[in-house]
Amino acid sequence: MARTSTAPHHPEQPIPKRLWKVAALSGMASYLDAALIVSISVNLAIYRDHYDMGVWMAGAISAIVTGCIAVGSLVGGRLADLFGRRRVYNLDILCFALGAAVITLAPNDIVLLVGVLVAGLAAGADLPTSLAVVSDAAPADGRARLVSFTQVLWMLGIIVVIFLGYVLSDTGMTGARIITGHLAVAALLTWQLRARLELADEPSTDATQAEDAAPDVPRGTALKNVWNRAALLPMAATFLYYVTWGIGANTFGQFGTYLLVTVSGASQSLATGINLAFLPIALVLTFVFVRLADTPWRDRLFYVFTVVQVVAFCIASLTAGALAGMLVFFVLYQISNPFAGEASYKVWSQLTLPPETRGTTQGLTYALSRGVFAGVAFVTPALMEYSASLLLWSITLCMAASGFAGVYIVRVLIRRSADASPAPAGLGATRA
Repeated sequence: MARTSTAPHHPEQPIPKRLWKVAALSGMASYLDAALIVSISVNLAIYRDHYDMGVWMAGAISAIVTGCIAVGSLVGGRLADLFGRRRVYNLDILCFALGAAVITLAPNDIVLLVGVLVAGLAAGADLPTSLAVVSDAAPADGRARLVSFTQVLWMLGIIVVIFLGYVLSDTGMTGARIITGHLAVAALLTWQLRARLELADEPSTDATQAEDAAPDVPRGTALKNVWNRAALLPMAATFLYYVTWGIGANTFGQFGTYLLVTVSGASQSLATGINLAFLPIALVLTFVFVRLADTPWRDRLFYVFTVVQVVAFCIASLTAGALAGMLVFFVLYQISNPFAGEASYKVWSQLTLPPETRGTTQGLTYALSRGVFAGVAFVTPALMEYSASLLLWSITLCMAASGFAGVYIVRVLIRRSADASPAPAGLGATRA
């Protein structure tokens, strides 16, 4: 008989503090990913003037951030499954710190580009690896809460950088260096704390032992174990959800202020203020999502808020980007995004993808999606200039498609996987 609930029925158990620490340190991957993208966006005009960049170099730096995160996600997730998640987990964050330091101290645009390459690749590699680490450590009845907590750090990354950009807007290159310098410091501190975590054995370790005992049994990390129905179906569904939802989210993340200024007629300060004012709403509601992530309300609220999200984009499209319509849009979007957005993708991926190949499979969906986002970002300014209404309606259709993909995941994939979740690995205490 089909299940009628999409979450465990047993009473919700408290999560040990040490596991919240793992979630927080893993969530720094999301913090640094979001903060890196937004910091390049905030600082780009300053970089252009300070380094006397040409238009193509400025465009290349913006595109390379997203492209490198895509490549890093693909390669890093695979390396984590092959060579051990804890090893890649610690190396990723150290490489990010190096890249952020190069960006901060860059004497010219070529060195800046090198720093962006290193930091982007490291940020991308850390995303699927850190989520797999959380899932390996989490108890079955707390996995969704711990994974979704990483989204709180993602929101904080955006808020902190936009706030710093607003406060330091008149300080030029000094302010730009402070913004990226704080990323290097945060990455180094995270590396130190991650190095002290004593993580338990990973699923891939069990697969290795099984191979030693019986050579004819394939390892769980073998690529052929990625291209089977157990992995391909959830991978395709979560990719479809994330890429269609992310086209809208990424477009407004990169060009929301630009649209408010060029289409809605807002001043630069008003446009920045609107973005900053509504972000705390999303942060508070993301905490609510974390609290509900291991209950049936997680997916029940998805149904409600995916509709609210589509309505928000419909209002923006119907008003063709007029300021009044955009204000309504931002309110509805920030209310709905925590319950029908990237947090849902992260949780669903960890609940439906095979444990032994989570790094590889989620890295692949991240990489393909970020590649699409980079392509869309490249044509967005031209499309916005041609017809803001066409751009907004196209995004609205993408958001509607993400809703249908999400419903399929909830009603089919989550129900299939709910009773088959493997016993989680434990987590050792931190070293003194």
